[in-house]
Amino acid sequence: MKQDEANQDLLAAVLDSDNLSRAWKRVKANKGAPGIDGVTLTDFPAYAREHWPRVREQISEGRYHPQPVRRVEIPKPDGGKRLLGIPVILDRVLQQAIAQVLTPIFEPTFSDSSFGFRPGRNAHMAIRQVQAYVRAGYRIAVDLDLAKFFDTVNHDLLMSLLGRTIGDKRLLALIGGYLRAGVLVGEHVEPSEVGTPQGGPMSPLLANILLHQLDQELARRGHRFARYADDLVILVRSERAGERVMRSITRYLETVLKLTVNPAKSRVAPMRRCSFLSFTIHGNKVRWADKALVNFKRRVRELTGRSWGVSMDYRLQQLGRYVRGWMGYFGISQYYRPVPELDEWLRRRIRMCYWKQWRWARTKIRHLLALGVSLKSAIQHGVSSHGYWHMARTPVTQQAMSNAWLKAQGLVSVKDLWCKAQGYST
Repeated sequence: MKQDEANQDLLAAVLDSDNLSRAWKRVKANKGAPGIDGVTLTDFPAYAREHWPRVREQISEGRYHPQPVRRVEIPKPDGGKRLLGIPVILDRVLQQAIAQVLTPIFEPTFSDSSFGFRPGRNAHMAIRQVQAYVRAGYRIAVDLDLAKFFDTVNHDLLMSLLGRTIGDKRLLALIGGYLRAGVLVGEHVEPSEVGTPQGGPMSPLLANILLHQLDQELARRGHRFARYADDLVILVRSERAGERVMRSITRYLETVLKLTVNPAKSRVAPMRRCSFLSFTIHGNKVRWADKALVNFKRRVRELTGRSWGVSMDYRLQQLGRYVRGWMGYFGISQYYRPVPELDEWLRRRIRMCYWKQWRWARTKIRHLLALGVSLKSAIQHGVSSHGYWHMARTPVTQQAMSNAWLKAQGLVSVKDLWCKAQGYST
């Protein structure tokens, strides 16, 4: 069967039992909260056995109406809110099944400069591409910010783009139903006349299908760029060229793709002063952005807060999980200077936590003695009226809670993780 003919009956592939089984396993693995119907992941198998025959018939006959998504607000590090739409689990499985069928069709057509939500591609690859352009002399960034991209996708334009490839009108109608399903806000369902809510398995693919038009336009004009979902940076040689590109691409985005560029967050500047995927390029080297480090320290302060009444084992476990995850992403930064300082700061915060947990003078003295401190020094420090932060940096507490001792308790080392990410031995 030719590809064009196969694309006429894609709904059958979506509803194939093996495809649906894979979709359910993926949704289950991703976990997540229930939608507006309250059906949990645990409940879903029994729910599907009861309702699936009727739902399948409705889908095949074009009578199925997806349920509205549940609005969830996720706080951003900068204080703003990210709006997520959580579909019911049945619709999550169906969306995942659709994505599994459509991805092999659209994926081969996508640009080599597109890295977001694609198999075999990631943010680090996008950063490396930007770094290569900077090394080649393209040091000026056209940093374009799309205002509330997922909330402003034009449905008619997106459906028109899908219709160029998908010949199965029943599948197109089902996708359109998901776009127009609405959002439950409080007790009222608000219509979704534009946008594709973040939180559904189809949204990343639909975003790439729409923004592929931008990729093609940039390639046609000969621009060097990298895109990760709606994060885009174009590299040019001069600020004058950058201003010209900013005007023309903004016009294209707003008139052709019906998207909005946020002028307050878009700019033309040297790449060392711009952030792309929370990294900058200084000289030829990758660095994490200042804002990323600020957010890291804010979260570490939360995990090492003196008032968090948890055991030290649990605290160190949660801290280790966060630091490993953060360094797993930001460890490609080639800027070494802040790394030892972060380790020193982290150790001081954990010493402060231990000092706070020991609380009473006699408890502090007992622990200091057990860690090899002389009786005189243990008493002097145990009865000291200085604050926790001050005491965490005294020579005696550093001697007692040595770097090796803290490591044995489970404290991870930023330096060790950085060296591992860079491929160095420690």
